[in-house]
Amino acid sequence: MNIKTVVFLSLSLLLSASLIKAQTNVEKDATSVKTNTFSLSGKWRGVFKIKPDVEIPFNFEISSKNGGPAHLVFLNADEHFEGGVVTQTGDSVLVKLNQFDNEFAFKLKGDSLSGVLRKQDRTGKPMVLVARKGENYRFKTDGKPASGDFSGTYDVTFKSPNGDLEKVVGLFKQQGNKITGTFLRITGDSRYLEGVVDGDQFYLSSFIGSSPSFYKGTFTKEGSINGEIVTARGNVAFNGIKNENAALPDATKLTFLKDGYKTLNFSLPDVNGKKISLTDEKFKNKVVILTITGTWCPNCVDEATFLAPWYKANRKRGVEIVGIHYERQLDSAYVRTALSRFREKFGIEYDQVVGGKPDKQLVAESLPALKNFLSFPTTIIINKKGEVAQIHTGYSGPATGKYYTEFITEFNNEIDGLLKQ
Repeated sequence: MNIKTVVFLSLSLLLSASLIKAQTNVEKDATSVKTNTFSLSGKWRGVFKIKPDVEIPFNFEISSKNGGPAHLVFLNADEHFEGGVVTQTGDSVLVKLNQFDNEFAFKLKGDSLSGVLRKQDRTGKPMVLVARKGENYRFKTDGKPASGDFSGTYDVTFKSPNGDLEKVVGLFKQQGNKITGTFLRITGDSRYLEGVVDGDQFYLSSFIGSSPSFYKGTFTKEGSINGEIVTARGNVAFNGIKNENAALPDATKLTFLKDGYKTLNFSLPDVNGKKISLTDEKFKNKVVILTITGTWCPNCVDEATFLAPWYKANRKRGVEIVGIHYERQLDSAYVRTALSRFREKFGIEYDQVVGGKPDKQLVAESLPALKNFLSFPTTIIINKKGEVAQIHTGYSGPATGKYYTEFITEFNNEIDGLLKQ
């Protein structure tokens, strides 16, 4: 065997050994990647960065049931609010928040997600946020014990930058450093707020897929509250005093019919273009509930959560409901998608029609008998004769506790009385 042959065989053996080693390393790496794949499932803490010096935290959980797709659920106080399906492609994570036509677009790095909250059609300005898995707290604190128990009901006044004053009711429950609550306006409530009390300072936030809410301020042992609502557009100051009898004006006396009107007439299309009117045969000799609503409206979400099962339980008693939707876009594809999602999410079986865009003036034009329209939602109850019996402005959702219970009782009493007529 000559020296060339020896050299060739030696090189061949070395090359084979290198290839075997490389293949082994690839297999080891593949096994490592497979066994160390990061799971999105679990609890997360997200933070919106709305200004250089302002962050709004929120909490959520990602999980799947029975081997199905992963879902994101927002966690606020006692509420678990379904956000949407989580889709992961490599290090890209997308969550369609269909209830509000928004979406999260994230990049995964380690145990963190960074990205934006944006409109699904890419209009508007995205909001930057980050999230980290395994962080279950909401606000960081200095570790100070709460200087008192500030639970209770408060008379509160919001003062806008232009000087306008708005009377609201503040509701708070405190356990140690943890505090939950809401602010009840004539137009509706702030839903489930959650946060901390650090000394005499408090911080509250909430997020379910629309826009984040952030309140901060100070309680005093004398029973007062001072603070501000913080947003990307500016801050709104508020102050108040503890008052267990705090209340808002009667919600049934704020919006009413114009002089000379007893009925409310309309002819509006559903998503299929079919016109629906109160003069239709299906509404004759029935109590009819009209809700002026929108899929974009968090308080309308609370109302639909109540009305959808209520209708299923009561429709055979001679009751009908019509949801008059005022949506941010009116092209047929958008409206069909938005109303269909809303219908499916809440199990709605009553009629839905399209009234226009969510502008108070446009509502007045589509329902000209109404005067002083103030809020989405507004609920109108019509008796068997087709006459308006009651108009209820706003909605006190389950986060308001006794106010919600009182509303449900009064609502049922009103319907029961009209059915007996």
